Amino acid sequence: MNDFGLWFLTGLKHIADLKGYDHILYLLVLCGIYEFRDAKPLLVLITAFTIGHCLTLVFSTLDTIKIKSAWIEFLIPVTILITALFNLAKSEKPSAKSFRLRYLGALFFGLIHGMGFSFLLKSMLGAEEHILMPLFAFNLGIEAGQMFIVIAVLLFSLLLTSVFGIVRRTWNFFISSAVFGIAFLMSIERFILIF
Repeated sequence: MNDFGLWFLTGLKHIADLKGYDHILYLLVLCGIYEFRDAKPLLVLITAFTIGHCLTLVFSTLDTIKIKSAWIEFLIPVTILITALFNLAKSEKPSAKSFRLRYLGALFFGLIHGMGFSFLLKSMLGAEEHILMPLFAFNLGIEAGQMFIVIAVLLFSLLLTSVFGIVRRTWNFFISSAVFGIAFLMSIERFILIF
């Protein structure tokens, strides 16, 4: 396998790693209020998130941005908490104004998550001179994994609402509440580690 393939698989494995499930939780809660037929606005949000974490992945890897990893590790579950709260407050599809706010949130939260990815990537790159190809391939691997997760969540949501007759509002409440609880505990644990 060539270097591109190795870096792509590294990104894919990183996003699918259940030990680092915070990114999966964010995607799960981001999908919370959407159904399969709402894929277009959800893909717009996912794209905003992707743009955010691509930017900080590049800048952090190039040492343009330097923030303590403990703060980033704390802020990642905070992004999940905020998104879950937003879902619980607005359980229906968002209005145009609400969607703009969600878009800006996904973009900003992507910046934070990208810094989390960059710590791993920087340690793996080491003293490598040419980082453009590994950075691109790693990011593509993350995106492929991310799209797989989103499609899986939407299909599961479709199964619950279409086959089992669960109301979308009930699904959103369940998933957003569960993710909120997990992210709340993660936030407390990581906040304690800062000090």
